[in-house]
Amino acid sequence: MSDAGPTTATAAGRWWWGVDRLTLAALIALLLAGYVLVLAASPGVAERIGAGSRDVFILRQVVWLALAFALMLGMSVLSARQVKWLSILGLVAALAATAATLVVGVEIKGARRWLTLPGMSVQPSEFLKPTLAIVCAMLIAHGKLAATRAQRWSAMAAAVALVAAGGALLKAQPDIGMLAVLACVLFVQFFVSGLNLVMVGFIGVLVLGALGAAYVLLPHVQSRVHRFLFPEGTDTYQVDTALRAFGSGGLFGVGPGEGRVKTSLPDAHADFIFAVAGEEFGMIACLLLILLFGMIVVRGFLRLLAEPDLFVVLAASGLLAGFGLQAFINMGSTLNLIPTKGMTLPFVSYGGSSLLAIAFGMGALLALTRRRPPRSEPG
Repeated sequence: MSDAGPTTATAAGRWWWGVDRLTLAALIALLLAGYVLVLAASPGVAERIGAGSRDVFILRQVVWLALAFALMLGMSVLSARQVKWLSILGLVAALAATAATLVVGVEIKGARRWLTLPGMSVQPSEFLKPTLAIVCAMLIAHGKLAATRAQRWSAMAAAVALVAAGGALLKAQPDIGMLAVLACVLFVQFFVSGLNLVMVGFIGVLVLGALGAAYVLLPHVQSRVHRFLFPEGTDTYQVDTALRAFGSGGLFGVGPGEGRVKTSLPDAHADFIFAVAGEEFGMIACLLLILLFGMIVVRGFLRLLAEPDLFVVLAASGLLAGFGLQAFINMGSTLNLIPTKGMTLPFVSYGGSSLLAIAFGMGALLALTRRRPPRSEPG
């Protein structure tokens, strides 16, 4: 009698044996945490802004969470070749749709980032993060394996040009925070690819120079940095309210539904949902969230140590860097560790576009790092 196990011939069995089950479990835990926290935060927000039903946001979020989970699982069964082609198509669509926001997009809080579709709004720039990370990994890996120096430089230049094109669109919206994430992801991929340290340093200087230029040229960036460095006499209401929420929550929180931050912060269910977690569930819950994000990133990089395929290493590194950096920016700005930036907490904050884009990226990560089962030996 043959043993049932990792050598099973079924597609589901091969997937289950090869996928990183611990990372998958951590991602599912984040999805569940997102449901609980949006359930806690959104009724108060809906009531305060007059959205109609108190349950309008959580009902929408349940749909988005289900779609995100299905997309992540669907992506995780793909081959590396399928991930590449889907990312190329996704990048073309994301660039075109992001450009369209500048013409027919809806302006909210001074930024044109959304396209209005029947019954929903979409932020196409969210899909630039995972698709650019994968396509740039393809170009850099191709360049590293090229026969001539000219081909290698051409491939790297193409990656830089793609990020620059996406960055130009984001600057026009404007969305400097996401632009910075894209630049940092490309920097990580160049570093991991083994690029000369002098060139890595040069690229790092360019990134810092770009951030400095954004501070000098863009008033809203300058305003946020000034509020962070010199809070006296400036409008720091959101951060101050978030910090009070953490203080009142203590170790174990005031209890589900008992928090007050969601009744006073405009984006308590989205950009400041970490403050809701701190107030209603306490510091222990916040540390568990941080642990989940950290485990996904660290385990992902450790899993790449034995990976022979350079494309997989670069693509996964970019996806992990973007995922971890987005989580850090959200939590860091909520805790006043960095200047505030309107960026969602991956899989936790309210928002369909962000959820689906992150699901695409994490599903691709699971697909690219999937292990193949050993072949059955006769006898």
